[in-house]
Parts: sequence; C-alpha cells; structure tokens
Amino acid sequence: MKRRFMVTTVLAFALMMGGCAQKSGTDESGKVKVTATIGQIGDAVKQVGGDHVEVQTLMGPGVDPHLYKAKQSDIGKLQEADLIFYSGLYLEGKMLEVLEKVNETKPAYAISESIPKERLRADEASAAAVDPHVWFDIDLWKIAVAEVRDGLIKEDPAHEEEYRENTEAYFDRLDELKEYAEGEIGSIPEEQRVLVTAHDAFHYFGDAYDMEVMGLQGLSTDAEFGLGDVQGLVEILAEREIKAVFVESSISEKSITAVMEGVRKKGKDIELGGELYSDAMGKEGTETGTYIGMYKHNVDTIVKALK
Repeated sequence: MKRRFMVTTVLAFALMMGGCAQKSGTDESGKVKVTATIGQIGDAVKQVGGDHVEVQTLMGPGVDPHLYKAKQSDIGKLQEADLIFYSGLYLEGKMLEVLEKVNETKPAYAISESIPKERLRADEASAAAVDPHVWFDIDLWKIAVAEVRDGLIKEDPAHEEEYRENTEAYFDRLDELKEYAEGEIGSIPEEQRVLVTAHDAFHYFGDAYDMEVMGLQGLSTDAEFGLGDVQGLVEILAEREIKAVFVESSISEKSITAVMEGVRKKGKDIELGGELYSDAMGKEGTETGTYIGMYKHNVDTIVKALK
C-alpha cells in the first residue's frame, strides 16, 4: 500500500510540474477555477465566490479524508485549478505531499492553518499533533473561511468587493447557526450532554456547546483501536447510563455496533442515536450537502437522541 501511494505521488508530481505552467486567473467563462479537498471547504468557496467561481471537490459524501489517497482523476482537477484550498493540520494525511508540492507551482491554501495555534486543540495522544476538525467550532471556521476570501481576492482582485460582501453575509448566517445550536444543545439535560462517536472528530463541537465527547478512535481514523478500547468505552457508558451513541457517515458502523452490544450485555439500554456528518458532508444538491445544512442536521440529531 505504501509503495502504491509513493507511485501515485511521483506521478502527481510529474504531471503537475509538466502541466502547471498554464495561464492562471479566470478561464474563458470569466470564473476562477477552484479545487477543494473536502466538502466543507468546497461549500465555503461557493458561498464566498458566488457566480465568480467554478468549484470541484476531491472528496465527496462518505469519503474519509484521513485515509484518502490521490486518484488519477484528482491530478487533472489539481492541474486545471487556478486555486487550491485544503484543510491542512494533517487532515488530508495521505495527500499532504501532493498538496505541498503543488503549492510550488500555483496557489494552494491550507485554510485551517490560518487559525492561531493557541486556539487549536492538542491531540491527547501526541503532543506534536493538533485536532484538524475545526469546522465544528463556528468561530474558528469563520477564520478559515476568511482565508478563502483572501485567496480569491488575491487571484481575482477585480471582484474584491463582492467577495467581501459575500463573506460578511455568510458570516451573518453562521452567527445565526451558532445561536440556534447553543439554544438546542442547551436544552439537553446536563447529565445527558455526552456525545459518543466512532472517532474523535467532535471535540471542538463539545467545547463550543459544553458537551462531553468520547470517541473510540483517535483524531485520525488511521489510528488503531482494540478490544480494550471497546471494553473501556462500554464500561463508561454502562456505568453512566448514556442513552445513545452515534455513527458517522464516513466511517463503518462496526466499531459503534460492538460498543452497543457490549453495553446491552451488561443489562443497560442504549440506542443508536443516528448518523452524524463529521469529515464528509451529504450529497451535493441536498440540504446536508452544505455546511450549514450538515451542521444543523447534526445538532437536531443529537438533541433528538439525548434530550
């Protein structure tokens, strides 16, 4: 597997170095061509860029960015783009070399890395790593979205005023979303305000809304978990009589199913609270295919299961 990734990476470098000396800026349609890695970033580009951007996203619904490897078709999307936006903070771990290499030939922005380091969560398992799931704290996500705005302005200064206006209008909607989430999560009894998922993607969410968060795996789904991890989580859930656990759209249900079975064997009731969107969003053209729709879905699903 490692050798295959290295071959893919070398191929990517060769294609990029041979094909990236093309004209930058807007294409014949007058639009800036943008490639984003994950749906959350792609949606941010659409909200800020409006009619002046054409956006392609590499990782669609149900795709886990922690494990994602560049495909042949991705290289073309990277080549064609005027701008590339990705998360950084090792979210796209197996694509990092490709993304850093392309930055040598065209603008590629790691938007989450624009957030001040002191506001990022440290990885409890590794002091050298940080939690990349910053979009679950709306205030932090606004900082990352501002990086999208600045990148578009630098590439297409003729539409700077519109990019700034679109960003401010979007920030107003994000502030409304935050207010909604605070009210809804606050309605859950404090002792039941515990969010249990397959991996540690929701700690920023927990910090924002005073929820305790537990995940079977670490910050990356590339991390291993064993029987001891399952049993440890089972003990906590059974002892505290937690009502529900949640699956994630981009991760197999097997691990959470094993936890639920363990809790039931101890004579305790526990339900599957529903599916949450963590590293991926819903299908394009649906409500959950937008950042705001995805976020609201998660809030409503959590509240319905735990309240």
